Amino acid sequence: MSQVKYKRVILKVSGEALAGSQGTGINPEVISHLAAEIKSVHDMGVEIGIVCGGGNMWRGETGAKMGMERAQADYMGMLATIMNGLALQDGLENLGVPTRVQTSIEMRQIAEPYIRRKAMRHLEKGRVVIFGGGTGNPYFSTDTTAALRAAEIGADVILMAKNGVDGVYSADPKVDPDATKFSELTQLDLISKNLKVMDRTASSLSMDNDIPLVVFNVNKPGNIKKVIQGENIGTVIKGGK
Repeated sequence: MSQVKYKRVILKVSGEALAGSQGTGINPEVISHLAAEIKSVHDMGVEIGIVCGGGNMWRGETGAKMGMERAQADYMGMLATIMNGLALQDGLENLGVPTRVQTSIEMRQIAEPYIRRKAMRHLEKGRVVIFGGGTGNPYFSTDTTAALRAAEIGADVILMAKNGVDGVYSADPKVDPDATKFSELTQLDLISKNLKVMDRTASSLSMDNDIPLVVFNVNKPGNIKKVIQGENIGTVIKGGK
């Protein structure tokens, strides 16, 4: 553990990252790659909680724009996050990493209900815990889930694993060639500069509970391990006010 900067982490993986180049659905190659990256960190003794997004399958905002009642659409999105979590669990356990999926919406036949003390016990025993189903409430994003779970389990950091993006920029680098990369920001910077890293509820939770974030490119092999070891890759967003 002397090699690591962060001993207990929340890894936030977007649904888009799990889709990879195919754009939608679950890409088995991506799952295998991500599982191997997580295993390399788990082998160092780091306690890992994971929150998956669901945008590779469904977004509540999309359903609402189609005329669907927003709460109903959001519940569908929560189910998508659980499907992603089960796929990632399978990839991890294929590599011998003990993993538990806990869901904020009860479905006992396939996963445990989320219980904070039980989740912390799993982490202490060296099991990876995947938190599925968002917060269990509509109108809240999985970014907010990541911030909430990080606060609840006492995580040292939230690792924002992005799909092909190596940090936070002043504008979209794929559109604006003059976009500049930030090496360090605060949560207040995200709000004042209107930077689309996480929603404001998640930023407020992270700020109030003094939880830092690191935004980095998950597609590059070894990056999760580098972040855990404290290497300066991506963008660090300080917790606190």
